Amino acid sequence: MPLIDGLRTIWDTLLSAQPDPPPLLVLLTALVAVIVVALRLPWRIARNAVTIAHEGGHALVALLTGRKLRGIRLHSDTSGLTLSAGRPTGPGMILTLLAGYVAPSLVGLGGAWLLAGNRITLLLWVAVALLLAMLVMIRNVFGVLSLLVTGGVVLAVSWYASPQVQAAFAWTSVWFLLFGGVRPVVELQRLRSRGRMPESDADQLARLTPFPPLFWVGVFLLVSLAALVVGALLLAGPILTDAGLTV
Repeated sequence: MPLIDGLRTIWDTLLSAQPDPPPLLVLLTALVAVIVVALRLPWRIARNAVTIAHEGGHALVALLTGRKLRGIRLHSDTSGLTLSAGRPTGPGMILTLLAGYVAPSLVGLGGAWLLAGNRITLLLWVAVALLLAMLVMIRNVFGVLSLLVTGGVVLAVSWYASPQVQAAFAWTSVWFLLFGGVRPVVELQRLRSRGRMPESDADQLARLTPFPPLFWVGVFLLVSLAALVVGALLLAGPILTDAGLTV
C-alpha cells in the first residue's frame, strides 16, 4: 500500500545513519560554538536556544513528577518562566527546580549520543517534535515567535539542506548546547554574588532542602561540565577514528 510504503520510507530515513563527517568539520563546528558562547553579541542572540532548553527541562520534569503545567513564557531578554501547580514542597518541586540549569547540557549530551551514531536526521526531527510539543504550552507572543523561528530553521535544514549542511548544523547546535550549558551557571553565581537573583533556582532549592544555594550552583556546574566532557568525547568520534583511536 502506498501509505504504508511511505511511512516505511520515512521510518527508514529517520533511523538511517549518515557517513562520518570529516574531522575538520567536527573541529570547526566546535570552534564556532565556542566563539558564539564566548562573545557577548552572538551569545545574546543564541542564548534564546539555551533558555528554550532550560524552560523545557522545568516543564518536562514537572509533568513527569505529577505536577500540572500551567504555561511557559520566554522573554526577549533571554529569561523565561515556567509555571506549574502542585505541592510547593517535596521531591516533585525539588526535581522541577533542579531540571532547568542542567537541561541544556543534558539535551546536548543526548544530541551528542545520537550524532555519535550518525543519526543526524533523527536528531533534527526529534528537535522539531520537542519544539512543537513545547509550543502548546507557550503563553506569550515572543515565546511563540521564538519557538516558531527555531523550529522553522531546524525543519528547513532537515528538509531542504544537503547532507553536508545538515551535518554542520547538527554538530554546531550540539556543541553549542554543551558549551552553552556551562555559561548560564557561571552567570548565575556572578549575579547571586551581587544580590541580583534572590529568587534563583538555586535559592529556591536551598529553601526546600538542607543545602545552601552555593551547593546547588555546584551541582548545576558539575552536571554541565560532566555532560560537556562526555559529549565532547562522543562528538570527537570522527577525529579519534581518523587518528586510529576509539572512544
